[in-house]
Amino acid sequence: MRRRPGIGGLQNAAAARDQYRALGQNVAQIRTDLMKEQLATFKSQLEDFARKHKNDIRKNPAFRSQFHDMCTKVGVDPLASNKGFWAELLGIGDFYYELGVQIVDICLATRPHNGGLINLQELCNLLRRRRKNDREAVSEDDCLRAISKLKVLGNGFEVISVGKRKLVRSVPTELNKDHNEILELAQSQGFVTVDEVERRLSWTSGRAIDALDTLLDEGLAMIDDGHKDGIRRYWFPCVSSISALVGADT
Repeated sequence: MRRRPGIGGLQNAAAARDQYRALGQNVAQIRTDLMKEQLATFKSQLEDFARKHKNDIRKNPAFRSQFHDMCTKVGVDPLASNKGFWAELLGIGDFYYELGVQIVDICLATRPHNGGLINLQELCNLLRRRRKNDREAVSEDDCLRAISKLKVLGNGFEVISVGKRKLVRSVPTELNKDHNEILELAQSQGFVTVDEVERRLSWTSGRAIDALDTLLDEGLAMIDDGHKDGIRRYWFPCVSSISALVGADT
């Protein structure tokens, strides 16, 4: 018959557990302190790197994107404020603030044509045309970072993916799966017809017309009835170029 541990044995076991727990806490604290020290060292090196290469960061979009990636890995956000160390050193906060203002202007100017949904590439092209005399080149990555800071304005101003394209939404329009499929289908020509939607997506006529009518009501589609075949086209400016329709200076 096995003997149960006595009080002394229980006390020894409890003491051993306390020692192991204390040892584990000490090891964890040492690791935490070491990580904090390494992170502080890396941040210091990052600041030295920024000082040394500030002209490249400001003028070279690819270099600027890589710098942002480095910052993200150590929890540094140069765009958190347009004041402070990073803004004073690089002017990054002011740069993206200015981009954000210009992006809002372009989205408002093009909204009558696209209903508040614009192709990201088209937005970047319009932005570059507006900034053609500025020293700093603008990349798609810069546009995405500036747009991410516009979320403080509330609903709208976000990037959504439709098929292989990224679209910038500047109005709080909710698109469901049917709407996204129609937009993806329209990417090849810039427009769709009811018959094409029915045939390509295997939808009923009622489903196709209902989805297209909703897109019309939201201002995302335009009707074109001027063809000899009598077939109505539904054009989507958000997946076709509008540069010719709206100047970058509007």
